[in-house]
Amino acid sequence: MTTPRSTPLDFSYETRPARVVFRSGASVTATPGEAARLGLHRVLVVCGSRGEEVARSVADALGDTCVGLHSGARMHVPVEVADRAVEVARAAGADGCVAVGGGSAIGLGKAIALRAGLPLIAVPSTYSGSEMTSVWGLTEHGVKRTGRDSSVQPRCVVYDPELTLGLPVPLSVTSGINALAHAVEALYAPDVSPIVTLMAEEGVRAMAGALPEVAAAPGDLEARGRALYGAWLCGACLGATTMGLHHKLCHVLGGSFGLPHAETHTVVLPYALAYNAPAAPRAIAVLARVLGTDDVPGALRELAGGLGAPRTLAELGLKETDLAAAATQAAAESYPNPREVTAHGVLGLLTAAYEGWEPRSEVF
Repeated sequence: MTTPRSTPLDFSYETRPARVVFRSGASVTATPGEAARLGLHRVLVVCGSRGEEVARSVADALGDTCVGLHSGARMHVPVEVADRAVEVARAAGADGCVAVGGGSAIGLGKAIALRAGLPLIAVPSTYSGSEMTSVWGLTEHGVKRTGRDSSVQPRCVVYDPELTLGLPVPLSVTSGINALAHAVEALYAPDVSPIVTLMAEEGVRAMAGALPEVAAAPGDLEARGRALYGAWLCGACLGATTMGLHHKLCHVLGGSFGLPHAETHTVVLPYALAYNAPAAPRAIAVLARVLGTDDVPGALRELAGGLGAPRTLAELGLKETDLAAAATQAAAESYPNPREVTAHGVLGLLTAAYEGWEPRSEVF
């Protein structure tokens, strides 16, 4: 494969203040100290219903500093769920929030941070990556809105590979591909930089290498640690750049059509990358080098599908009659993307993802 010719360096890169603690057992051994370091004395722990047991262990470790555990997190952060969580935080007199779990829990923690002005500590138990960003999202009347605000950036992220040991293999795979999507889109973002490219390359390498090992041996703590390390780097890419068509499509499919978050990212990624490939040769060159293939979209599809992940939007419950509406909605707003986004082009992408065709640029 021919590597695109180099051009003079011209970029901007802004780091966002965040502290990362990464070690096994850190969720209970480090979180209390991190709360103290931030001067917090009345912390509300938030989680989803499936992650309540893990969150309870964190709450217990916080001791008297914890003023309650709220397990109301839901996918895509419905606005009424956020409203309720803010009420709980205010009623408890919380001066901080600890979000324990996946993207839904951390998204709810961000909503509390945005609405109530409370500092946030994130303790992720999946590979979603949202803990490394200032991006928030809320779903209201079937439409998911997103934005960026420095107040929702977690002050500290506590990575504990032990928390991911109980993550079922199917969710481990789709959550990991979700993380890869952040790095993939960062590589062709308008604000990409050499630093982001390095993080993206290392993040893809770590995650793509770890996922087959996690699937083969879910209790392998070393493999879990490398996957979480990859998720951290991929999430940092998401936080440092502007996302394009892939993320917009997934927000539309999740917020307006109720599709599950990580699984949707997993199905859409190869097709969104194939759509953008003709206009993103440098990104393709980096990914081809990391993955050792000339067919990057196909390799990503096979990585996920070979580990048992869903391959089509039909499997996720999208109706064929929804394809045109989803394409129109995704193409209606202006956002940066290397290739022009049209309703016709997006409909072709979604149709291919719905039917499970090979992800080829010439199809769209």
